[in-house]
Amino acid sequence: MSKAQPVLKELLAILDEIAAPSLAEPWDNVGLMVGDPGQEISGVLVALDVSEAVMTEAASHGCNVVVSHHPLIFKPLSAIRTDQVTGRLLTRALAGQMAVVSCHTNLDKVPGGVNDALAIGLDLQNCRVLAADSGGAAEIGFGRLGDLRSVTAFPEFIDLLLALLDLPAVRVAGVVPEQLLSIAVCGGSGSELAETAMAAGAQVFITGEVKHSTARWAEDAGFCVIDAGHFSTEKLVVPGLVSAIAKGAADRGLALNICGTEVQASPFQYYFRK
Repeated sequence: MSKAQPVLKELLAILDEIAAPSLAEPWDNVGLMVGDPGQEISGVLVALDVSEAVMTEAASHGCNVVVSHHPLIFKPLSAIRTDQVTGRLLTRALAGQMAVVSCHTNLDKVPGGVNDALAIGLDLQNCRVLAADSGGAAEIGFGRLGDLRSVTAFPEFIDLLLALLDLPAVRVAGVVPEQLLSIAVCGGSGSELAETAMAAGAQVFITGEVKHSTARWAEDAGFCVIDAGHFSTEKLVVPGLVSAIAKGAADRGLALNICGTEVQASPFQYYFRK
C-alpha cells in the first residue's frame, strides 16, 4: 500500500541514489538548503534555479519542496538581509515552510544527469565521459564525448542545436569545420574543458559561458567552441530529473506529486540589430 504523503527524508534518499552528494566538487554546496527532513511533502517542483517565480509556481501546484540544480545557498552567509535577494528567498521559503534541495555538480557528473541530457538531446552515439573523476568510476565526470549518427555539415548541425535548445543564435569561436562527426559537450560553464575536448578528438565543443581567453585559444588552436549559454545547455535535465525522482518514489511505493517548472526561462534576452 502506498503512502499518502511521504516525508522529505525519503525524497533526500531518492536524490542521493540519483546523484550522490559525495560526487559534488569540494567547493560546491549540495543537499538540503532549507527545511526539516521530517516534514511531510505535499509536492515537488524541479527547476534549475530558485527564484520568486519558481516559488510562486511551486505554491500554485501545491508543492512545498523545490529541487533545484543551482544551490540557493552557495557560499556561507554572514548575514540574512531580507532586503536582498537571497534573504528574501530564504525568508519566503521559511515562512511558507517550503523546503529547498539542490543537486549541482553531483548532477552534472552522473549518468542521466546534465551532461547526459545534452548528449542524448543531440543523439550522440558511442558516448563517454569527457573528464572522468580521478580515481572514480569511468561513467562519472564532467562533459560527454560522442559521435553524430552521420557526418553532418556545420550549418545543418547548428540548425539542429538551435532547435534542440530553442535558441535564435549561438556564439561560435575558432575555426569552423565544414563537416562534423565527433562532438564534445559540457552543460553549464565548461570553458575550462575546451582543451580536453580537442585532445580527445572532438571537432566541436559545446558549452556555456565561454571565456574570452578560451575563445582566443580556439582561434590559434584551430578548434571550434560553441557558447550556447549556461541555462540552455542545462535545462534539458529538468524533465529527466522529474522522471528519475518519480521512478524512485514509485519503487518505494510513495505517492509523490512531482512536476518540472514551466515558467523558468533563460535570464538573458536577445536583441537584434534593426
